[in-house]
Amino acid sequence: MVAWLEANDPFPPVEAALGARSDAPGLLAAGVDLSSRRLRDAYEHGIFPWYSEGQPVLWWSPDPRMVLGPADFKISQNFRKLLRRVVREPEWEIRLDDNFAAVMHACASAPRPGQQGTWITPAIVEAYSGLHRAGLAHSIETWYDGVRVGGLYGVSLGRMFYGESMFAHRTDASKIALAALVAFARTHGIEMIDCQQSTAHLASLGGREISRRAFLAHVRQAVDAAPPVWRLDKGILTALLQGNAADKVQKVPQ
Repeated sequence: MVAWLEANDPFPPVEAALGARSDAPGLLAAGVDLSSRRLRDAYEHGIFPWYSEGQPVLWWSPDPRMVLGPADFKISQNFRKLLRRVVREPEWEIRLDDNFAAVMHACASAPRPGQQGTWITPAIVEAYSGLHRAGLAHSIETWYDGVRVGGLYGVSLGRMFYGESMFAHRTDASKIALAALVAFARTHGIEMIDCQQSTAHLASLGGREISRRAFLAHVRQAVDAAPPVWRLDKGILTALLQGNAADKVQKVPQ
């Protein structure tokens, strides 16, 4: 039975989420409250919202959980060549938080194979924009010749980053933004990027599944750590290309 949350109700224990044999594995609760306060509480407990227009707010805590360890990020030979061009050519830029809401809207309109519509509803945009205004959510944006061509956004609590969505209007533009996030994570002690659900694309970049127990154990200590100062540009990719930041982080827990 999925719990219904009123405005001030706490989340149930994540172990109460529906199991793998259910029609909705990982579904924990439903409700209508999507305040920034509720969102922050959710992420601190390894829970995230995902629902469609017309549905109540559905809260999830899947087991296993897809994560990307910055030290595990895979860079193909062709992508490495592209990153070198990004660093070298002035047409390319990496911008932080240039327009958070615009990135969310771009992610909302990005085509998803096998999916109709988007979970990034106006209510979702407003709720995450509230976190952004509080300094708890960020967009990393790839620009080419003065045009935003890709990017991603997510939630940052302490030394934990929760990736939410990406978009690309130019080949590999979202992956360039992810590379910048990975480089920032490596140099600022962020040892895990939450990817929520397993996909073949994320697995090809080094993502893998870990148990919910291991994920939550990491979250508990990471969200209490002092947050980094969020500043970055494309120069941060240099350390990633050289590989001299990789030994500063630990591998993702099993």
